Amino acid sequence: MWNGENLNCFYHPASPAVGVCKYCQRGLCSECAAVADDVLACKNRHEDEVHQLEQLTARNLFQSKRVRSVYMRNAIFYGLVGTVFAGFGVWQLRWLGLQAALFIALGIFLLYAAIANYLEGRKYK
Repeated sequence: MWNGENLNCFYHPASPAVGVCKYCQRGLCSECAAVADDVLACKNRHEDEVHQLEQLTARNLFQSKRVRSVYMRNAIFYGLVGTVFAGFGVWQLRWLGLQAALFIALGIFLLYAAIANYLEGRKYK
């Protein structure tokens, strides 16, 4: 990452750099720099590549928001179904015995899945 100190243009070593190419990370002077999607690129060399990188980044950000909503939707569904199964198992424990314990175990598993989906979904903001 360029910190703006003591960097000269890769193509014109006598000229100070105004920034770096996002594709090749080489220093660029104002004569060699081209703006592609609000970032710098080597003029007539890497403009298309930088444009493709910016499009890919934008797509990834959009997809991460969609992934988050899927995880949250799953967390709500698993939480509700897990609560119903566990509640039914506890309610019927006296009459169903071992079958009720199976409902409780399944409910606990679904509640665990709900928590896991919620925590995973929080990673995608």
